[in-house]
Amino acid sequence: MLPSERLGENDLPAIHGGRPLFSQRFRFIRPTLPPLDAVIGNYRAAYEDGLITNANVVAKFEAAVAERLQVKHAVAVSSCTSGMMMTLRALGVTGEVIIPSFTFFATGHAARWNGLTPVFADCLPDTWNVDPADVERKITERTTALLIVHLYGNPANVDALTKIAQRHNLKLVFDGAHAFGSAYRGRPIGQFGDAEAFSLSPTKLLVAGEGGLVTTNDATVAKAVRTMRNYGDSGAYDPEWLGMNARMSEFNAALALTGLADIDERIRRRNQIAQMYTDQLSSLLGLRFQSVHPTDVHTYKDYSIHVTPSQFGMTRDQLAEGLLAENIETKKYFYPPMHMQTLYKSFHDVGRDDLKTTEEVTCGILSLPIYELLPDSTIETVSRAIHRLANSASARKEVSLSGRK
Repeated sequence: MLPSERLGENDLPAIHGGRPLFSQRFRFIRPTLPPLDAVIGNYRAAYEDGLITNANVVAKFEAAVAERLQVKHAVAVSSCTSGMMMTLRALGVTGEVIIPSFTFFATGHAARWNGLTPVFADCLPDTWNVDPADVERKITERTTALLIVHLYGNPANVDALTKIAQRHNLKLVFDGAHAFGSAYRGRPIGQFGDAEAFSLSPTKLLVAGEGGLVTTNDATVAKAVRTMRNYGDSGAYDPEWLGMNARMSEFNAALALTGLADIDERIRRRNQIAQMYTDQLSSLLGLRFQSVHPTDVHTYKDYSIHVTPSQFGMTRDQLAEGLLAENIETKKYFYPPMHMQTLYKSFHDVGRDDLKTTEEVTCGILSLPIYELLPDSTIETVSRAIHRLANSASARKEVSLSGRK
């Protein structure tokens, strides 16, 4: 623990003239990559055969993923975004699709690329995942699908959302960009809904360089996505779908396949770091943390805190500025929420949509550095920086108040 009392009176934050806790900036995120010789070992035969795209290594990777996630079909694609785009098309989604506003904008892009109308649902104040009750409130006769996010890798309420989709005869797709390795009530994320899509970009736990996955138990959906990733052509040079080039290269597959072996260790380390942050910061007033169901597995693709300025003594932006002066980079994942972004403002019906919780949560969100290679000492020093900024804000407030007497 790092209670405020341990911080000396002269421990002045860098933004107020003190010495930065870090002499130089370290990376906010850094992928954990498998040994290059092991990657090359998985890739060599493809290279020597000249079959370097969407061939044997991709098939081997898909089989390994399907086995791990206990799902019938895993389809490797160029990105999570393209995977969602093709999945929505394969499912014949039209009209309105309900998505959380608190998400990375690629979720909305997948809907808009298909000519769909996004309808934004509010988030819960504790898990920060979509609020199933608000999802159901937003359903109209034009709604045909739900596109739901496992935020930061924290599983959404799958049971509640599945019941809603079944009750209203809607397609259910999960954006699992952050969630490869997550589990809901003991079952791997990847098994749920009509399909789920994962990202394998360098900010994720399982890295392919660039790439994604679509997992499903529906053979028709899997076949359609496989066809669409190859321009919609299944091999007869007579396209069945309006597809695209969304294939995965053999090298990307080799990188991901090699990294698959130690994914559980990466998740364990990220959970350890997340717990350290929470333990070391929980004594500070005005900070709150993402709630996780005790039987779920969270990947902590991101670790975020929420700042309440009236209690903490400074705004989220002021805290970010203060940490940057200490050479600590942070991110505001994901602010502004989608319904406040230029491309999506026109889809926000102020009269119909109540997104107050999303606005309150995202206005206070700050993501701290988290990746497997961060040593414990770095986590402790980041926490110390937050403590001394909070102490400084409290002391300055006391001086200000005493001056008014």
